[in-house]
Amino acid sequence: MQNASLIAMAGLFALQSATGAAGQDTKRQAIHLPEHEARLAYAVQTVSVRAGCFPTRLRAILSHIAAETGRRPIVTSGHRPHPSRHGSLHGKCLAADIRMPGLSERTIIAAAKSAPGIGGIGSYCNGIVHVDVGPQRRWVDC
Repeated sequence: MQNASLIAMAGLFALQSATGAAGQDTKRQAIHLPEHEARLAYAVQTVSVRAGCFPTRLRAILSHIAAETGRRPIVTSGHRPHPSRHGSLHGKCLAADIRMPGLSERTIIAAAKSAPGIGGIGSYCNGIVHVDVGPQRRWVDC
């Protein structure tokens, strides 16, 4: 009896997953996304990157960068519950570190500078660019 219940639940899960995946393929848009789908304008580097708490303003900045460059930013670091630097906006889920293979750092920064609501923009020696919705400031950490 227990095996039959498990098989039935597995079948329902498989059916739900298959119908959900088919519906997602037809609804995805490449670059110009409605506000509620702005999260699709970026990807996360690994499943451990925490980006689900990004506020609409930060998602809109990432969406703007995607629209300006024609490529989705890859978020390498989002929310950090215990940031290494005191006062880091990563700790409040208001910042993202991104990379965009094939694009120069200069191109990414230019797209970020033109984003409405952009706060801080920083660049690191490894090609990672930091964007946030805090106060406006710029830095290079090399």
